[in-house]
Amino acid sequence: MSRVEQPSRRTVLAAAVAAAVTASAGPAAADPEAPMKTHPADAGRAVPSRTVDNRAWRSYADWHAGTRRGTRAVAGARPGLVIAKPAGTVGYTDPHTGTSARWEYGTWTSATHRLAVPATEAVVSWNAHTPSGTWIQAELKGTYTDGTSTPWYVMGRWASGDQDIRRTSVDDQSDGKSTVWTDTLAVDDPSTGLRLASYRLRLTLYRKPGTKATPTVWRLGAMGSDVPDRFTVPASVPGFAGELDVPRYSQEIHKGQYPEYDNGGEAWCSPTSSQMIIEYWGGRLTPEQLAWVDPSYADPQVCHAARFTYDYQYAGCGNWPFNAAYAATFDDLRGVVTRLGSLTDLETLIAAGIPAITSQSFLKEELSGAGYGTAGHLMTVIGFTADGDVIANDPASESNEAVRRVYRRREWENIWLRTKRYNASGKVVSGTGGVCYLYFPARPSAAQRRALAAVGVRA
Repeated sequence: MSRVEQPSRRTVLAAAVAAAVTASAGPAAADPEAPMKTHPADAGRAVPSRTVDNRAWRSYADWHAGTRRGTRAVAGARPGLVIAKPAGTVGYTDPHTGTSARWEYGTWTSATHRLAVPATEAVVSWNAHTPSGTWIQAELKGTYTDGTSTPWYVMGRWASGDQDIRRTSVDDQSDGKSTVWTDTLAVDDPSTGLRLASYRLRLTLYRKPGTKATPTVWRLGAMGSDVPDRFTVPASVPGFAGELDVPRYSQEIHKGQYPEYDNGGEAWCSPTSSQMIIEYWGGRLTPEQLAWVDPSYADPQVCHAARFTYDYQYAGCGNWPFNAAYAATFDDLRGVVTRLGSLTDLETLIAAGIPAITSQSFLKEELSGAGYGTAGHLMTVIGFTADGDVIANDPASESNEAVRRVYRRREWENIWLRTKRYNASGKVVSGTGGVCYLYFPARPSAAQRRALAAVGVRA
């Protein structure tokens, strides 16, 4: 996102928040030296012990157990799903190029997963390889707690490249009870008590007719969540102290570069953060892959990440699953989108060597030392000081050297975990509720597996 406080394109969440809060409530300027105040709307509200449900399909048994039409499970060190004998052909007109083509396809549908946490929101993410001439579509069909069902919602049409189709989210999907907003399926009015009780996922794999090429999907999952509405969150107690050696990249040095991708670098917080962690794990782009970038530009890999995370419908690089999928195109990396519940969760991950990309929104005065306010911004958490403060690689910095920041624990914790906040106009809008991307090795160590399991992610 840009440094300024901009309107969020996830407007449904802001609208739901505004409806739930009295109009008389007003904003208060933050005193960086004062303890975080509890908003009256939060007083006495119990926070459930579990607010997130993660389910992932990624083993041979998982893929073999699904309902398959024209696909098959493959075993090996990294089990997956591929096209076998196609189920048929179908036409697709790319809405962003106008190009129409026929594609062979095969499908896979999961069994029903009953959510341990009946959800107000769900985000689907995947890890896949799509060679030239192939692409995939991920869908979700949910059952509500009232016994009715959603339609099959398209949660993404994706390819790692951009020559066959333009990767895209799909707008205008709603059944009057829930709506898909870019990458998030959200119940329209959570105050009614309606929730998603269960869901199925469906994959469709496509390839050009007559070829042997196939996508390979290694991982498919969904994060369902019911994070309570709140302006403030309980303070956590500092635990682990330490810092990971993560590369530092600034989005700001790319201002004006490749404006066709969300107006250039000032909006590239998500791909810039993704590239930092990808390179932390050893992911590198070849000179051939970077040959399209103007050679006068520094850090061409950031330009590359922006291009190959870009969502042509959202018109931005901040689609959460598209970033996770981009990370997983690098050898031996996996990527997931989830929500965490506290800074203790982040400390658990950092202690195991796993940095995290977090999503937060705030006014300039709410985060001391940031120097900007934003309706949505991604940064990379790389450690904690001895006092428990957050060490972050913040791409909204004027240079690579300035990227490393230390932010006050209590301020940072609140702007990341809350679901309600006031914008610069005093209007109640949404917060991200602990959203983060996690990228980790396809074969994590035992300590990394334990850390991921502790935050609800199946490695």
